[in-house]
Amino acid sequence: MTYPTTKGIARSRRQGLNSSVWVLQGMAALAFLEAGAAKLTGSPMMVSEFQAIGVGQWFRYLTGILEIAGAIALVLPRAVYYGAVLLVTVMTGALTAHLIKLGLTTAAPALILLLITGTIAYFRCSR
Repeated sequence: MTYPTTKGIARSRRQGLNSSVWVLQGMAALAFLEAGAAKLTGSPMMVSEFQAIGVGQWFRYLTGILEIAGAIALVLPRAVYYGAVLLVTVMTGALTAHLIKLGLTTAAPALILLLITGTIAYFRCSR
């Protein structure tokens, strides 16, 4: 009977973690593609949110472009870290806008996406 080595167990855990982060990246990419498309196509909900924030509709377009660029970067191995950092920045702004202008009750999605993209950035940072 053979027992797994410590190196084998560590490698298995790394592979499992890597796979989990890839799943997070895919889910986040889909979420940001959808959110960015909603902003760029002028979804009534997005138009009213940016109107309530008071920064102008140009900012809705900019945010949509940044979200789509970040989503694309999340699935490109060499760009994952940079895409995640971009999206952390966008979601920090979104969370701030929700807390200050839109109300605490609408902040949950922004907080969840901030935590997910922060996790991706942490694990994809080359150390």
